[in-house]
Amino acid sequence: MGTDFEQYKKMAAERGVEFVESGMVLGLGSGSTALLAIEAIATRMQAGKLTDIVGIPCSRSVEQAAEQLGIPLTTLEEYPTIDLTIDGADEVDPQLNLIKGGGGALLREKITAQVSRREIIVIDERKLSPMLGTLRGLPIEVIPFGWETHVTYLETLGAEVELRRTDDGETYLTDEGNYILDCRFGPIHNLDLLDRRIKQRAGIVEDGLFLGLASDVIVAGVDGIRHIEASSFRR
Repeated sequence: MGTDFEQYKKMAAERGVEFVESGMVLGLGSGSTALLAIEAIATRMQAGKLTDIVGIPCSRSVEQAAEQLGIPLTTLEEYPTIDLTIDGADEVDPQLNLIKGGGGALLREKITAQVSRREIIVIDERKLSPMLGTLRGLPIEVIPFGWETHVTYLETLGAEVELRRTDDGETYLTDEGNYILDCRFGPIHNLDLLDRRIKQRAGIVEDGLFLGLASDVIVAGVDGIRHIEASSFRR
């Protein structure tokens, strides 16, 4: 079954790349499915099917991967508007709201999403959820100073909170040098309210709720590929 889902990831990634056109400024998302999309972009560039592409990576690891694949990179300072971003997600609800941040790049991913004309999310069908929080916890990025005070606050909002650590047991650090608190709220009935309550707290940098940012979701699974568009997306 694991092999099947690897194939589904590849199917979703390659369908997402079909929307890439020559001359575009691309946001390069993180995660295993997004990496497959980056590899597919590089393959098309090498074959001459895509030209004049520049990418803006959402993490240092993505930057390294794109450089190794020969994708020219740029910055948001050079190109403050992105034509198209292809990214993954950890959980997607029927309204195309997302939970992201399992890979730790949620801050840069959200900045990139907010300045993208089109945000295409590529996933396998395991990531579909009836309500965010049903399948996984919500990552919340906090500055190191006073991080423990946020644990108490988030518990008052109903979360079970755990400081993210590396496989070696060390505190996980984001690309910005911050910590991540993984918070299990269970199914989240009011996404906007929770988002506001989390962000009103000084020292909390960002959460993994991506609300109204996805324009398209490409889902691959046992029944093939589905392309879901957000009817309310601003274009």
